[in-house]
Amino acid sequence: MTYRAKLDQQEDSRGNLSGVSKETGRIKKNLPLALLVGMRPKQWLKNLIVLAAPLAAAKLTDPKVLVPSLVAVLSFILASSGIYLLNDLKDVEADRMHPKKRHRAIASGDLPKGVAYPSAVVLLALSLAVSTIPGWYQLVVVMACYIALNIAYVYWTKTEPMLDMMSVASGFLLRAIAGGAASHIPLSNWFLIVASFGSLLMVTGKRSSEIRLLGTDAGQHRSALTSYSANYLYFIAAVAAGITITAYCLWAFERSGLAPNKAILYEVSIVPFVLGIFRYALLIDKGEAGAPEDLVLSDNILRVIGVIWIALLALSVYI
Repeated sequence: MTYRAKLDQQEDSRGNLSGVSKETGRIKKNLPLALLVGMRPKQWLKNLIVLAAPLAAAKLTDPKVLVPSLVAVLSFILASSGIYLLNDLKDVEADRMHPKKRHRAIASGDLPKGVAYPSAVVLLALSLAVSTIPGWYQLVVVMACYIALNIAYVYWTKTEPMLDMMSVASGFLLRAIAGGAASHIPLSNWFLIVASFGSLLMVTGKRSSEIRLLGTDAGQHRSALTSYSANYLYFIAAVAAGITITAYCLWAFERSGLAPNKAILYEVSIVPFVLGIFRYALLIDKGEAGAPEDLVLSDNILRVIGVIWIALLALSVYI
C-alpha cells in the first residue's frame, strides 16, 4: 500500500488532520456537529406519527399515556438516526457522485467512517434499551421489527422493485403502531388501514416525483426506479389515496355515531383530510412530492390544511 493510500485510510478512520475534506475541498465540520448532521435531525419530524394513536384515542393528555408515547418517539429518533448512518455508509461512494448527497456528513468527509459505524451501532442499541422503559414488551418487538426491516432495506430491499416501497411504507406504519404499543392502546381497524395506505401513498408519491425529476437518470439515483413507470406509480397512488380516504370517512362516521354531540366535528374533519390528499396528489403530478418532512416544512397550503384538520380532530376528541 502506498503512503498516500495509507494516509487516506487513516483519514477515513479518524478524520483529516488538516481539517479540510479531501472529498469537497472545504473546511470540515467539528465531529459532534458532523455526527448530528449525519443523524438527519430534520427527518425526526416524521417520528411524531407515533403520537397519532394516542391522539385519536383522546388519551394524549393523560400522563400515563403521554410519557410512554414520548419514550417511543425518542426510541424511533435513535433507531432512525442509526439507520441513516448505516445507509450513508453503504451509499457513500454513490453519494459522492451526487450533486446534493455529496454534502452529506459521511460522503463529504466531515464524519469519518470509523466514527459513523460504531455510532450507528450504539444508537440502535440505545433505541432498543429505551423501548424497554414503558414496560410493555410490544414496543420492544415493534422497535426490533423496525430495525430489522430497515437494515434489510439498507443492504438488500432498497434495490428490489416494490420491496423498496413496501419497506419504507412499513416504517411509517410501525411508527403508528408504536404509539399504541407504548401506551397499551388498542388500535382500530380503520386506524391501521389509514396508516397503512396513507404510508404507501406518501412513498409512491416520493418515487413518482423522483422519476419525474430525474428522468433517464433515475436508475443511477435509485436502481429500483428503472422498474417503475409513471402510469404504474399513478395507479398505486390512486388506489392508496382512495382506500385512505374511504377508511378515514368510515372511521369518522363510526365515531360520530358513538358520540352524537361531536358528530359535526368528526364529519367536518373529512373535508380538510380529503383536501390534504388532493393537494398531495397535485404535488405528485407536478413532481414535487418529495420527502414528507420537507413538504410539511415547505408547502404552505398543505401546512394550513394540516393545521385545520388537526384542530378539528383535536376538538372532536377532547371537548
